[in-house]
Amino acid sequence: MASRNKIKGLIEKWKKRNINGYFFENRQDALKEIVNNIPVSAGIGISGSVTLDQLGLVGILEKRGNKVYNQYKPGIDRQESLRLRKEGSRAEFYLASANAISENGELVFLSAWGNRTSGIAYADNVIIVCGINKICKDAAEAIKRSRDYAAPLNCKRLNWQSYCFNGKACNQELCLFPEYKRMCCQLLLVEAEIKPDRLKIFIINENLGF
Repeated sequence: MASRNKIKGLIEKWKKRNINGYFFENRQDALKEIVNNIPVSAGIGISGSVTLDQLGLVGILEKRGNKVYNQYKPGIDRQESLRLRKEGSRAEFYLASANAISENGELVFLSAWGNRTSGIAYADNVIIVCGINKICKDAAEAIKRSRDYAAPLNCKRLNWQSYCFNGKACNQELCLFPEYKRMCCQLLLVEAEIKPDRLKIFIINENLGF
């Protein structure tokens, strides 16, 4: 469990990286602030995320009238899902969670289709929501956590037949097509942000997601 001093230090480091960080004791307070940061008129792209699912954030935004490019909407086919991913990555707002965060402030994201890395890297406004369980010592440990811990759990959740699906340790040289369906196709390491106020991180004092 990360100490409040460690969280405070992390937020200070984000300031120097041109990233806005916010800390909340519980998900209810975080949800209120996230929703307040997004106009009702805004279009929203989303990344697949257990954290966002646990918060129920997408449903809240859809219910109040936001246009959410939801690639997981029941009843749509693969082509429509891919179209929504592409449109969502170019939306006014993009929502996601990181696979891991270093104590120095780096953010790690893995992606299969590329909409996740694209949206985070280039959308006009990005909101990242994470539990304190994703904080790691440094960038190397954050990348290791993403590959060795988060990715296998996501593969299990989605029945994604990667090399690590059956409990094997991550092996980037063997996890290749056509024998395996690799999930970790893209790795995005965010070290800083050039545009002020574009990237916001909401840290919640709970264990959320993988």
